[in-house]
Amino acid sequence: MEHPLVVGTDGSDSAFRALDWAADEAARQGLPLRVVYASRWERYEGAVPAEAGERPSEQVLAESVVESAAEVARRRHTDVKVSGEVLAADAVTALLNEGLHATALILGSRGRGEIAGLLLGSVSLAVAARARCPVIVVRGDAAGLAGTHERILLGIADPAKETTAVRFAFREAEARHCLLEAVCAWPLPVRDATEAPLLAADARRYHEKQASALLDEALDEVSGAHPAVRLRRVTVEGPAHKVLVHRTAAADLLVTGAQQRQGHFGLQLGRVAHTALCHATCPVAVVPQHG
Repeated sequence: MEHPLVVGTDGSDSAFRALDWAADEAARQGLPLRVVYASRWERYEGAVPAEAGERPSEQVLAESVVESAAEVARRRHTDVKVSGEVLAADAVTALLNEGLHATALILGSRGRGEIAGLLLGSVSLAVAARARCPVIVVRGDAAGLAGTHERILLGIADPAKETTAVRFAFREAEARHCLLEAVCAWPLPVRDATEAPLLAADARRYHEKQASALLDEALDEVSGAHPAVRLRRVTVEGPAHKVLVHRTAAADLLVTGAQQRQGHFGLQLGRVAHTALCHATCPVAVVPQHG
């Protein structure tokens, strides 16, 4: 049985952009689409008795949001199987549970009621940091959302920890019939005692060669399984989080591995993924590596 794509909705503009993107993705991948809305209406309205035969207003709102979103997705792609459900849980818990049986979770960058100036909503950030499946946060400009660049961007830093992200990126590029651009950034150390005898140009060549080797290690095995995918390997001097965000201006999707780490507030994303989720000008897929 194929796991569906799951898209979270709450009736916000950001959620509807994510819904359109998710419907397009489901059509591309030939997957069912599940629309979910997390609501704890029974906690907040259970203490107030409703009129006989009436349902609590928050329950009615939640069901209306899901039904409307599902209908929008059906009209956008009539061949996609669409279902919807209201989940009685807080948004983060509900989405993380959905992610246990989803091909991917698709979310807007900000939810209803969140502060407009936030770079990224708290729910999207928490789910991206903790989900067991890929999380795609739909953000960016009109060109990136529409997929007009015909380019998938893949960030590579540690091949041993990013094999799942590499496979995900190849599948996306194959489904879209577009270019896959794999990027490895190599910041040049200010001082490196082991390279003292080398001239600056030699040091740059050394680090560029190392970055190229990392790309080969990460890509060669997977690329053989996707011979139809056009692949471009790019090495760039600079901090990875800045390099990748800059290049999202000409991409339809950025794929990055989830370098999750334990912090004071639980699991947290690495710098590259966090920066991309806040600043990328195209949708961002955060793909966890397990085992």
